[in-house]
Amino acid sequence: MRMYDLIEKKKMGQELSTEEIYHIIDGYTDGSIPDYQISALLMAIYFKGMNVRERYDLTMAMRDSGEILDLSSINGVKIDKHSTGGVGDKVTLVLGPIIASIGVPVAKMSGRGLGHTGGTIDKLEAFPGFNVELSDDDFIHQVNDIKIAVTGQSKNLAPADKKLYALRDVTATVDETSLITGSIMSKKLAAGTDAIVLDVTVGDGAFMKTKDKALELAQSMVDIGKRAGKKIAAILTNMDEPLGYAIGNNLEVIEAINALRGNGPKDLMEVVYSLGAQMIAFSGIETDKAKARLLMEKAIEDGSAFNKFVEFIEYQGGDASFAKDINKFKPAKYIIPVKANEAGYVHAIKAEAVGLASMTLGGGRETFDDVIDMSVGIILNKKVGDAISLDEPICFIHANSMEKAKVAEEMIRKAVSIKAEKCDEMTLIIDTVE
Repeated sequence: MRMYDLIEKKKMGQELSTEEIYHIIDGYTDGSIPDYQISALLMAIYFKGMNVRERYDLTMAMRDSGEILDLSSINGVKIDKHSTGGVGDKVTLVLGPIIASIGVPVAKMSGRGLGHTGGTIDKLEAFPGFNVELSDDDFIHQVNDIKIAVTGQSKNLAPADKKLYALRDVTATVDETSLITGSIMSKKLAAGTDAIVLDVTVGDGAFMKTKDKALELAQSMVDIGKRAGKKIAAILTNMDEPLGYAIGNNLEVIEAINALRGNGPKDLMEVVYSLGAQMIAFSGIETDKAKARLLMEKAIEDGSAFNKFVEFIEYQGGDASFAKDINKFKPAKYIIPVKANEAGYVHAIKAEAVGLASMTLGGGRETFDDVIDMSVGIILNKKVGDAISLDEPICFIHANSMEKAKVAEEMIRKAVSIKAEKCDEMTLIIDTVE
């Protein structure tokens, strides 16, 4: 079969067969099909799309391009949670230990941050010595032993996705539902868990800016997961403003620790409880989601969630004394208030701009090779719906360079809208797809 003919076929809006899709993915993975032909195919898919059967075959071909983890030796229903990305998203750091302390096995592979979105792996490296590269055997052993492990994605896991994403990134074909579905779900299915809970973020700081697009993606991913025999659900969460108050690696870790000690921001905890209730329901420990939420609240109140977090950090080689004493985290050199120029109510704090401001300070990456400054970032003092007085701080910039801080301040001022009339808090949970 000729690649030319397959490009032509999709260009005309026709279906690719299962055999043809596997031929394409296998050929691109082994290098026998060149970038320029895959680029043409990606653009054809971008404009013509793929039907549900094609999406499933694409996902499975990408999954089958590398290693598929066998987690059958882990006791219980193994659950993974995935977020499509956002600003201030430290959900895994809070959610994982809570769920594990209740007895649900959390087997999670996470990524690093890029651009304005943060990565769980980067945040965990705030703990000196933390090992983000577990072997398969160590990963399985740890989940069996303490019910939670978080590791970086194996290079052998869905290698077709890595090649395809790099190409999509430079050919303006990233934002197409079939391709996003294949990218996310191929890795999730290769990771070998029994159940998957997806946090599909929506809004200014998210990849999907509108509810309709996010819902389309959520439905696509849930459909693929069900076809693959997984328990799966997607929860659409609001990312029009940053989640919680902290943006930046050390700052977010500290906020997560405080949340596990019972002092979590209301919006962060609402997302944690919503995702967690679904995870617990899938586990079978408690299928009533209201009762599942009570289990999570109890795990925080009695200290078992925080103790599980400490155990998790220690088990993966990290210095858990930082969790017990947050003053050990190295602070930024400068802490600068950004004061309101008028009184009123906060109507908007655009998440993407705040995330980019944190990146400007050194708290994020423009390329995968960039080194993150763990101490910098932004602490919000207000959220949408809050009243604010003249000269009251909107937020505090944590910086190691005054020059970068000035640039970040200008970005934040443009991201914040203050108006005289009162407005409501943002709705956090937008929709659920099961």
